[in-house]
This record gives sequence, structure tokens and C-alpha cells, in this order.
Amino acid sequence: MSFIIRWIVTALAVAAAVWLVPGIQIIGGDSAWVGVAIFALILSLINMSLKPLLQILSLPITVLTLGIFYLVVNTLLLYIAAWLANSLFGIGFWIEGFGSAFLASIVISIVSAIINAILGPQTE
Repeated sequence: MSFIIRWIVTALAVAAAVWLVPGIQIIGGDSAWVGVAIFALILSLINMSLKPLLQILSLPITVLTLGIFYLVVNTLLLYIAAWLANSLFGIGFWIEGFGSAFLASIVISIVSAIINAILGPQTE
């Protein structure tokens, strides 16, 4: 159940990023919500599998930058998820450039944190 909640929270955060950040688009017309759901699923799976490893590997530079590099790791994961969504499923998740991806990763992090704070601690 915890994964489904994480997936829904990520989908809401991705939808907010697509809506707020210029340069982030889901090309799909009426079926854009399906693209958001599939992209959120891919992003959730990547966050569960690759993110802990990348956080450990980037720990020295994250400490040196007082945590700012953590946002770069999130941006890299967003790029990986977009690449997988576009190549595997043909989802039209388009990122204009690094600045848009960086801002989208900040929006996704903030929206996810707010929603998770509202939902409270998850029991498994």
C-alpha cells in the first residue's frame, strides 16, 4: 500500500511541475494524465532503486555544498525517468533544458514533502 501512496504523491507532484515549470511538458493531448501516471511510476521506481545509491556516492560533494548537490541528484533522476518514459513507453515527457529540469526537481520535492506531511507517517 505504501508504494501506491508514493506513486500517487509523485504523480501529483509531477502534475504540479508540468503545470508550474516552463520547459516541462507532457505531449499527449487528452491523455496527458496517463503520461503523468506512467512517468510518476517510472520516477517512483527510480527513486526507490537508484536514489539511495546515488546519494551515498555523492555524499562527499553534498556535504561540501551543504546539501545543494542533492538537488542535482534529483535532476539527474528526473532526466533518467524522462529518457526511460520516452524510449520505453513513448510518453512525450519533454524537458527543455537543465534549468527547467532543476526547477522541476525543486517543485516535485516541495510538493511531495507537503503532501507527505499532510498524509502523516506511513504504516506498512
